[in-house]
Amino acid sequence: MPVLSIEDITLTYPDGADRLTALDRVDLRVGAGEIAAITGPSGSGKSSLLAVAATLIRPDSGRVVLETPDGAADLTRLTRREAAALRRTGIGVVFQQPNLIPALTALEQLQAMTHLGQRLWTPRAERHKTRSRAADLLDAVGLAEHAHKRPAQLSGGQRQRVNIARALMNNPSLLVIDEPTSALDTERGSAVIDLILTMADTHRAATLLVTHDPSHLHRMTAVYRMTDGRLSPSPVRI
Repeated sequence: MPVLSIEDITLTYPDGADRLTALDRVDLRVGAGEIAAITGPSGSGKSSLLAVAATLIRPDSGRVVLETPDGAADLTRLTRREAAALRRTGIGVVFQQPNLIPALTALEQLQAMTHLGQRLWTPRAERHKTRSRAADLLDAVGLAEHAHKRPAQLSGGQRQRVNIARALMNNPSLLVIDEPTSALDTERGSAVIDLILTMADTHRAATLLVTHDPSHLHRMTAVYRMTDGRLSPSPVRI
């Protein structure tokens, strides 16, 4: 079962003649099917932590170890090509904004994830399998009847559901989720959180979620607070 271990991570950015510390010796462990929620004020380092976990930024020091049935890998030591390949196959990223491709239907958004980085031509049986999985995931997020709609034809909540289904398309070991309810009203936001909880448990993915919304924190496996690049050493009480 996948386990994410963030160990003594430090990340700095240039700031004139000095450097600004975004992450200050951060430690965190998230097990399979668990959701670790990260809260804290804007600019505290939450997004930087997600970017490091998702291999989008390489930290100054420390390790990010992802354990899967295939073995353990230190994500900070991957080359750019290796990191890109892992994001396609082992890490599902749910951005704050869905960033869906306007010309593609909901079904095609998911199918495109499987073809990224692969050969242009694939056997018919493989294409059928991909289409079937995409349809099953859309059904799981309650969008089976909207599979052939494009983003402009979907509501904000529906687009975010496509975003989540797309992140799960390649059965990732790690889910990294950034403010999934920020653009949604209370009812739609609650439905999206319900979906994330169900999907994390069903797919047994280790999940790291950043949120400013305190109303759902009691439902998370653990909640940590980040302040000035430092993560609380143990979960906070909600």
